[in-house]
Amino acid sequence: MRCPSCDIDNPDQAKFCEECGTKLVRACPQCGHEVRPTAKFCAQCGMPLTGQVSSSKFKVSSSQLLTPSTQSPVNYTPAHLAERIQAEREAMEARGVAEGERKSITALFVDIQDSTHLLAELDPEEARAMLDPMLQLMMEAVHRYEGYVAQVLGDGIFALFGAPLAHEDHPQRALYAALRMQEESRQRAEQLRREKGINIQLRVGVNTGEVVLRSIRKEDLHTDYVPVGQSTHLASRMESLATPGSIVVSEPTYKLTEG
Repeated sequence: MRCPSCDIDNPDQAKFCEECGTKLVRACPQCGHEVRPTAKFCAQCGMPLTGQVSSSKFKVSSSQLLTPSTQSPVNYTPAHLAERIQAEREAMEARGVAEGERKSITALFVDIQDSTHLLAELDPEEARAMLDPMLQLMMEAVHRYEGYVAQVLGDGIFALFGAPLAHEDHPQRALYAALRMQEESRQRAEQLRREKGINIQLRVGVNTGEVVLRSIRKEDLHTDYVPVGQSTHLASRMESLATPGSIVVSEPTYKLTEG
């Protein structure tokens, strides 16, 4: 965690700055509630915090590593999907839904198991050469089934199916994307094992619930939404429970996709 007073990087679990002694507090940008350094969502309002995760754990800065993580959705969303998202934005404006629309969605979180340990001894260029192709295949799998990559994280992504592009079969689409990620990542991982002796495996978590879609920004396709209940938080929890190389789904997703 970076100190607000002296700008020194501290360990993620540090409570006080090692350089100047300032208390280190991570706050939710939406409600101001104090959250743990490792939290992916605010426990008070449910606001996603994953976009604020620092890449310092890889011993490199975000500008050196994982170019997609600093980009807005417009830069990595395929043109045909971007056009449809813009059309949805215009339709929302035409309907005058200032307070937002309630939508059923399936949320998907995926990351690389134990990436901190795997990449700790690599220089920035080596780390980027390994991680960028993995991130790319994750995003391609989501886009193939017309999902929306909401955030590109340090070692994974957070995606939505069912919003901003509506699909009745969004749970199935999310699972097809998850299966594709795992299949293609195994091929890439085998190559890395042969060349570098590094074993990369993905963990995927999926949950189906509801969000309130508030707006889609014209300039960068950023989608503002508010989770209803535990809709996105549970997907993150499923990911944390997944063993390396597996996909874990919640009961709501399982019931909608069974068979």
